[in-house]
Amino acid sequence: MMVTVILDRHSRLNSAELEARLKATNFGDGQFPVDQITEFVNLMQVYEGAMYEISTKLEVLDEEFQVRFSHNPVHHIERRLKSISSILGKLERRELPKTVESIKDNLFDVAGVRVICNYRDDVYSVSNYLSAQSDIQVLRVKDYIKNPKQNGYRSLHVIYAVPVFLSSGAHYTPVEVQFRTIAMDYWASLEHALRYKTDLPDVKLSEHSQTLLDCARSLQNIEVQMQNIHRDINGAPQVDEAPHS
Repeated sequence: MMVTVILDRHSRLNSAELEARLKATNFGDGQFPVDQITEFVNLMQVYEGAMYEISTKLEVLDEEFQVRFSHNPVHHIERRLKSISSILGKLERRELPKTVESIKDNLFDVAGVRVICNYRDDVYSVSNYLSAQSDIQVLRVKDYIKNPKQNGYRSLHVIYAVPVFLSSGAHYTPVEVQFRTIAMDYWASLEHALRYKTDLPDVKLSEHSQTLLDCARSLQNIEVQMQNIHRDINGAPQVDEAPHS
């Protein structure tokens, strides 16, 4: 039986450390209200709770698939919370107020989960089974698998609202979940590194970007062939549609 590996891109939220980090910055000079620091820390705890709630649901689904179909659809899961600088930077780029209410009303990717699946069928199966759960709401769906971006990027993005139960009751909190196959993730990691982590000259950047676009098309064809073989030897669900928001 395969065990789902979960990779955290951050350590568990330390409230005291987060509060100290906020106070040590210049967020108190009008950029971020000092009287909202505690509220911000509490909000991040809720986002973290939502992220772990989604992860648990995915683990249970993966285990059920193993029992029912002798197949684990999830290869591994990655989790991350946006950093303080990323959150405030996004608000600034959108010319939005730097307040807790603004974060709650406008940012839906503070909590993020990436689900790396083995096959495209797995991407659609897991996302649909998760969407069908009665305590989850599907807020937004972007299917970049059927409609890839111009650069070749493929992935299924779903924003879920999941309840986090606190002493004050259930707080429905958005979590952005990206579903990809191993090949899609392998390609996206390299494309991201090329785009954001290099200082290559424009000519070289353009050359590599075109090569990656060609690779994306090749990988898509290979995935279809491998999925067809997988379908013949495995009784797991064959799903080809994204969830509906």
